[in-house]
Amino acid sequence: MSHDPHAHGAHEVEVPHGSMRDYVIGFVLSVILTAIPFWLVMTRPLSNAATAAAIMAFAVVQIIVHMIYFLHLKPKAEGGWTMTALLFTIIVVGIMLSGSLWVMYHLNANMMPLHDPSQLP
Repeated sequence: MSHDPHAHGAHEVEVPHGSMRDYVIGFVLSVILTAIPFWLVMTRPLSNAATAAAIMAFAVVQIIVHMIYFLHLKPKAEGGWTMTALLFTIIVVGIMLSGSLWVMYHLNANMMPLHDPSQLP
């Protein structure tokens, strides 16, 4: 007995495909979102803190551009499950990063300073 995927009642999975227009738009946006932070670092028109904040903002926007134009993650794709899985992943990664930073900060803040290495046992 062979399994025919086109038989009546078989479930088909809709795979989102992008058009050439979508890929070109994504590529152009990615180049722009890379060139602007590069320019900010090379010319230093802003303070270091403002430059770092701008680079992080451009990075977030670029992640969104990649998800939409290259990974085709849209709320309607696969009945919304792709977006749900993405949101769950972002939440878990956020919890892990913030928890790790919190633990490392408190370990550093609560460590006793050792000023004289000769006092080591």
